[in-house]
Amino acid sequence: MAITILADSACDLPLSFYTENNVSFIPLLVNLEGKNYEDLQTITPKEVYNAMREGKAPKTSQPSPEYVIELFTQFAKEKRQGIYIAFSSQLSGTYQTAVMCRDQVKEQYPELDLEIIDTKCASLGAGLVVKSAVQLAAKGASKEEILEDIQFHIRHMEHLFTVDNLEYLARGGRISKASAFVGGLLNIKPLLHVEDGKLVPLEKVRGKKKLMKRILELMHERGQNLSEQSIAISHGDDEEAALEYKAAIQAEFGTEDVFINTVGATIGAHAGPGTIAIFFLNKTK
Repeated sequence: MAITILADSACDLPLSFYTENNVSFIPLLVNLEGKNYEDLQTITPKEVYNAMREGKAPKTSQPSPEYVIELFTQFAKEKRQGIYIAFSSQLSGTYQTAVMCRDQVKEQYPELDLEIIDTKCASLGAGLVVKSAVQLAAKGASKEEILEDIQFHIRHMEHLFTVDNLEYLARGGRISKASAFVGGLLNIKPLLHVEDGKLVPLEKVRGKKKLMKRILELMHERGQNLSEQSIAISHGDDEEAALEYKAAIQAEFGTEDVFINTVGATIGAHAGPGTIAIFFLNKTK
């Protein structure tokens, strides 16, 4: 039996990816001026970024339990085998909600065969995990083989990212308003990464050129076989910067497969316009 992969909108893959690869899609929610929207379905990242530029403060929340229960019930009725690759449990309640919903559906349909995986990843870090699993599923790999591949990617996924304007992180309570003000004056760019699913500040770099240089240095230090990997870049409505990073990475490492997509509304609502994130493996098979 073919394995169906499920993923949520926080993995920042384009909507076309889900339809073209028969991946079941679970949207997280965005609240803008008192109204709830479904990420990628009833609101676009561009709309969220434009609202933020106008001073609005969108909020996000995990998927609707009703939506998830309906999807899982459909799976059970169709007797499908599924693996849901979920957004980091340290950054959202999405994983916990999915587990709760699955257990609820199992009371009525005990035969439901659905694994739910906490990726401990965000944005295209999770997206690369999903892409690899989808490729294996398409080749007819077993559930065990796909789960093993997912765990390998989770263990070895690196996230390096920066925000263009500290003000957005301040609005979301991630840093103090004073830090954001001083950072803006000095053109300080924070460099962050993910540790065990949590967002952790790494260092501060002054200026965009130094920042790119430092990211490439960290890729040298942390990455393995970067020329042969699939590397992903997500951006907060700044494709020009993403393309500059792509060119720099290809020149530095000779990587052919560099995938670019927008940071979705879920993560973008906290990080803001101008965010740049790079994802790669620190170990390859």
